[in-house]
Amino acid sequence: MARVHRGNRDLMREMNRSLVLNLIKSQGPVSRTTIADLSELSLATVSSIVADLIESGLVEEVGVGESTGGRKPVLLVLNPRAGFVVGLKLMEHAITSAVTDLDATVLHHRITPLRGRHEPTAVIPIIIRAIEQTLQNSQVERTRVLGIGIGMPGVVNGETGVCRYSPFFQWRDVNIAEPIEAHFGLPVYLDNDVNTLTIAEQWFGYGHGVDHFVVVTVGRGIGAGIVVNGQFYRGAIGGAGELGHIAVTEDGPLCACGKRGCLEAVAADPAVLRLVREAIAAGRRTTLPAGPELDIEMVSRAAAAGDDLAREVLAQTGRAFGRGIASLINILNPHLVIVGGEGVRAGPWRLEPMTQAIREHAFNGLADELQIVIEPAGDETWARGAAAVVLGEIFKSPIHRTESLSLVGAKT
Repeated sequence: MARVHRGNRDLMREMNRSLVLNLIKSQGPVSRTTIADLSELSLATVSSIVADLIESGLVEEVGVGESTGGRKPVLLVLNPRAGFVVGLKLMEHAITSAVTDLDATVLHHRITPLRGRHEPTAVIPIIIRAIEQTLQNSQVERTRVLGIGIGMPGVVNGETGVCRYSPFFQWRDVNIAEPIEAHFGLPVYLDNDVNTLTIAEQWFGYGHGVDHFVVVTVGRGIGAGIVVNGQFYRGAIGGAGELGHIAVTEDGPLCACGKRGCLEAVAADPAVLRLVREAIAAGRRTTLPAGPELDIEMVSRAAAAGDDLAREVLAQTGRAFGRGIASLINILNPHLVIVGGEGVRAGPWRLEPMTQAIREHAFNGLADELQIVIEPAGDETWARGAAAVVLGEIFKSPIHRTESLSLVGAKT
């Protein structure tokens, strides 16, 4: 008879523990018997694991359920205050940071301005100070913090914590995670900001329980997060979802990435402002200013007030954005498209042309049962998404975990 190595037994126990913990998280309040049925583990094994989880503080009993003939079952739930995580959204001019519990409920969040130089040596210390201040203001004990998640624009290698390229910061191969890990003594998880938002949607939002969906964001840029067969998809080197950089017109306007004719250059918020300024320079009458104070909120308000130029520009960029989303639908055939980001605040003057373009340009039948959801994402939502990246690692099965993350007081 083959001998079972201790390492294999330990891994199996950790896998079973992760399975039970995830069932309690997703199904709770739930009984030990139901967990045994769903997991196909023995009731004795489930009871032993649950005892450890209760002792560690991760799980708690919350009363009894309905009897099916014998004793009433004791119900179990995840204790969301057993640990805490920090999430950050790194933007061009600010850092949004938040502390959440294990349910990703935001306990405290703040915005830290990011002024001056954007070199990594200048920005990373500001990130560290933002985390310090957020933790201090949240009054969460440091020993109960399990990890830090950071979402940022660009191509990110989540396994190494390296930003491969960010067009907004002009960073190439910058190790973001390592110095922050060294300072706090905590694991740091780096991901593309749209990916973090998609993970949050998969865990807590419209994407929960949906096997095929995409999150598309518009604002300073355009990006996409992809879930296929219930699994989040990052691509070979973490660059999947760069929807904003598909070429839509030859010799078009210059994009932040350095190329011309990208979808982002013709449909994102900077494209709206550029088109307004070009029209004003050509003599077009409008209530909008042409100076540096012009922003997307001004254009939205002008459109709502009846400004023809504002409405035309928002419609033009909305149609271009919709054609880009239709291309994504033709490739991935999702059930659901969630459209978010700061740019959706432009309202129906942008979003209705976008939706019409999606229906017109999606391949025959692919949009017939497609659900499109508009969800403005505030800064707090982005930071919550980054926190969800850490939570994803906490609840990930050990066999898939690239790096172990020990829970406070957890027993093995």
